[in-house]
Amino acid sequence: MKRIVSVSLGSSARNHRVQVEMLGETLVIERIGTDGSKEKAIELIRSLDGQVDAFGMGGIDLYVWAGRKRLVLRDALPIARAPKKTPIVDGSGLKNTLERRVVEYLAREGILPLRGMRTLLVSGVDRFGMAEALEAAGARVLYGDFYFVLGIPVPLRSWKQVERVGAVLGPIIVLLPFEWLYPTGEKQHETTPRFERLFREHELIAGDFHFIRRYMPADLTGKVILTNTVTAQDVEDLRRRGVRMLVTTTPELGGRSFGTNVMEAALVALSGRRPEDLRPEDYEVLLDRLQLRPRVEYLDRGESGEQGGNGLGTRAVRVHGAPV
Repeated sequence: MKRIVSVSLGSSARNHRVQVEMLGETLVIERIGTDGSKEKAIELIRSLDGQVDAFGMGGIDLYVWAGRKRLVLRDALPIARAPKKTPIVDGSGLKNTLERRVVEYLAREGILPLRGMRTLLVSGVDRFGMAEALEAAGARVLYGDFYFVLGIPVPLRSWKQVERVGAVLGPIIVLLPFEWLYPTGEKQHETTPRFERLFREHELIAGDFHFIRRYMPADLTGKVILTNTVTAQDVEDLRRRGVRMLVTTTPELGGRSFGTNVMEAALVALSGRRPEDLRPEDYEVLLDRLQLRPRVEYLDRGESGEQGGNGLGTRAVRVHGAPV
């Protein structure tokens, strides 16, 4: 049995633990929140180092992309350096593979008519695979990085614009305290609508769920949400706001869609290799073997999509019972 632990700066109220079978291996996958405390996260990682098979780093990214350069968030470094034996990943490996594949799948299977669809991607710098795939599928994308990360109403309407601006401002932004840039701890429970016009004007709202949840308006009637990391309570909240369709890039495991860091940690453990030795094509092979599909739920009908369901391959991944 392999054990995967995601240590997150997010709220401990979102903790979850489940036992699954992937590619014939039994995995216990656990998410533990530290309510915004980097010190607690580091202490927890050090206490489990060498006792688990892989760590996920949740609630904070180690890497963001500026142009074609991969920049390191300064506040994430002490967390990434905490384990000495167990590998740790932040999910960026799957953001460049799984999330790109999900968008291509939605377009190819006709689940979402992305060509010409008015799309708000709440932050492009941490969703570069999704951004490129949405544009390739013909979506009309507005990037909300300035709006939701910095609170400044500056529209960016192409990934190339995001790259150019990121190349100039990225090296400065990665030095800022992370809590200035992203909701952590208890802030993940608060919803303070911001730039509601952007939500009204776009059909598809995509990207990090904590940004969406933090700033979404009360009325999301008819909208499609493309994200991950949602709990059962989040799904009900979106249903009450009138969301038409929810798509999560990671599968539902025991009532919750984990973040990409969790799924990437699971793949690292299954591969038996160090993360630095895994190339994008290695992740692609593992994803093919797992037969993962996006989870699709039609919230206005109260049913899952036939083509997506909970996102699990029928044989490659099985959830054992209720959350443990």
